[in-house]
Amino acid sequence: MSMKLLKKFFAFFTLISLLGVFIPANGKIFAAWAEPVRAKNAMVASQHELASKIGADIMKRGGNAVDAAIAVGLALAVVYPEAGNIGGGGFMLIRFKDGRTTSIDYREMAPKAANRDIFIGKDGKVISGEGGSTVGYRASGVPGTPAGFDYAFKKYGSGKLKWSELVAPARKLAQDGYVLSYRLAELFKAYKNNLEKYADSKKIFLNGGKYYAEGDLFKQPELAQTLSRIEQQGATEFYTGKTAQLIAADMKANNGLITLEDLKNYKPKERVPLKGNYRGHEVITMPPPSSGGLVMLQVLEMLEPYDIKKMTYNSAEKYHVLAEALRRSFADRAEFMADPDFAEVPVNKLLDADYLSARGKTIDLKKASSSRDIGHGKIIGNEPMDTTHYTVVDAEGNVVSNTYTINDLYGSAVTAKGTGVLLNDEMDDFAARPGTPNLFGLIQGERNKVEGGKRPLSSMTPTIVMQKDGKPWFAVGARGGPRIITAVLQTVINMIDHDMNIQQAMDAPRIHHQWFPDEIRAEPYGMSPDTQRILESMGHKFGNVGYNASATGIEIDEKGVRLGAIDSRSDGLAFGY
Repeated sequence: MSMKLLKKFFAFFTLISLLGVFIPANGKIFAAWAEPVRAKNAMVASQHELASKIGADIMKRGGNAVDAAIAVGLALAVVYPEAGNIGGGGFMLIRFKDGRTTSIDYREMAPKAANRDIFIGKDGKVISGEGGSTVGYRASGVPGTPAGFDYAFKKYGSGKLKWSELVAPARKLAQDGYVLSYRLAELFKAYKNNLEKYADSKKIFLNGGKYYAEGDLFKQPELAQTLSRIEQQGATEFYTGKTAQLIAADMKANNGLITLEDLKNYKPKERVPLKGNYRGHEVITMPPPSSGGLVMLQVLEMLEPYDIKKMTYNSAEKYHVLAEALRRSFADRAEFMADPDFAEVPVNKLLDADYLSARGKTIDLKKASSSRDIGHGKIIGNEPMDTTHYTVVDAEGNVVSNTYTINDLYGSAVTAKGTGVLLNDEMDDFAARPGTPNLFGLIQGERNKVEGGKRPLSSMTPTIVMQKDGKPWFAVGARGGPRIITAVLQTVINMIDHDMNIQQAMDAPRIHHQWFPDEIRAEPYGMSPDTQRILESMGHKFGNVGYNASATGIEIDEKGVRLGAIDSRSDGLAFGY
C-alpha cells in the first residue's frame, strides 16, 4: 500500500471515530443513534423509570401486558404528575397473542350540566383563563382512568394477580416518595402561575410556595390515601365512595360542573379498532372519539402512490407531500370527527380508497395549497354511527398501546381538595365555539360541540403495526396535543419507508401541519436552511420552531427480541427482562 493511500485510509477511520459512526455489513455508513433497550421476554416503555420497572415486575410475577399497563398507568399518576393521571382519561389499544384486537375508550365525559354555550361569556366571546375551558374547576370532564383500568382488569387481565397488587406499587410511591429530577422540580415552578391559584395544588406541587429542588424527596400523602382506598375497595370507590364525595364537594364549593351523579354514571366503552394497510403492513389504531387513527390512516392512504423511500426522509419533496396530505386530513378532522355516540362520524367513507385518491390528486407536486382553499372533502350519503403514552409487550406476545391525558400539562391546575388528584382540563377538547381555535390552535366543527355526557374529540393515537406475515412488529404512541398524530405517523413512515429501527424512527426530525394555522412547524436543527428555502419557494409558510411531540414504543425484531425506545425529546426509560 502506497504512503498516499495509507494516509487516506487512516484519515477515513479517524473521521469515523470523530463523527461516531459505524459501518454495518451492507457497507452503508450511518450516523450513530441511541440504541433501543433490548429484552428477550417482556418490555415496558414509559415516561418514567420507576413506572417501567413496576410494569416489568408485574409481568415477572405472572401478570400479562394488560395487568402491567394498569400498574404503569397508576404509577405514572404519582411519578409523572404533569400528564400521568387518575384524574383524566384515555384509550387502551390491545392486540392479543391469538390475533384478536380491541380498544377501551375511557375518555373523560362532559358533566351533565355542560351545554353548547357553557364557555361563552355575556359579551358573546369565548371565556379565557379561569372559568373557561382550560383553567379551573369548570374545565374538567368526568375522569375515566380508574374505570377504564378496572374494565380492562376484569375482562382482559391475566387472572393471576389481584387488583390490589396492581395498585399497591403506586400507593407506596405516593406514600414513601421519590427523588425529584431537575426536570420535574423546574417544571413545577414553570407552571406556578396556575398551580398557586388552588390551595391543594400549591401545597402539593409548589411545596406551599417554598418550591422544590432537584434531589428533594417528593411525597403525596393525600394521593396515597386515595390510592389506598382504591386498592382496598376497588376502582368504584373513586366514583361512589369517599373520593367521589370529596371531588363533588370541592366542585360544588367552587362553581364546578362535576356532581356525584356524574361520577356515578361514568362508564368506559369498548370499541372496535380501526385497521388500515400501508405498503402491505396492517396498521391497527384507535377509532373515534380519537381523531388520531383516522387522520393517520387517511394520510398513509394518500401517500401510498408516492415513492417516499426514494424521496429520503428529510427531503423538501417528501416534506411537501406530507404537509399537503396532513392539510387535507386535518380539514376533514375539523368537519367530520367527534364522539360517535353523539354525532354521525362517516368513518368508512373517510377511509374509502377512492375518496382519498381523489383528495390526494388535488396535491400539486410543485406548489403548496392554501388552507383557505382546501376545505373538508365531500361525503355523500349516510352511514351508521400534554398526555403521555406507554407501551407494553409481555412474554406471550400480548401488546398494549395506551395513551391517556389530562390535556394541558397539569390539566386544569386544580387538585380536588383532600384527594391529591390533579384534574383534567379536557373540556377544552370540545369546540367551545365551533370554528374557534382551542388551546392547541385546532379548529373544530359543530359535531364536537359541548354536550352533557359526551366525550371530547382527541388526538391520541395508540397504534400497533404488523409485519407482512401477520406478526406484531411495533407499537407506538405519543404525547403532545395534535402533534401526537404527526409524531406517530412519521414514526410509522420511518419504520416502513426508511428502514429505521424504533429508536431511530422516533428520534428522527419531524414536521407538523394541522390545516390551520396554515404553516409548517419544523424542529430545532431538524431541517436545513436549504430545504426550508425550497419549501418556501413552493408557497409553504413556517411557524414557530418547536419540538413536535415525543413518542414511546416497542419493536419486536425477527428473533422475537423486544426493543424498547423512549423519544430523545423526552425523559423516561424502557425496561424489560
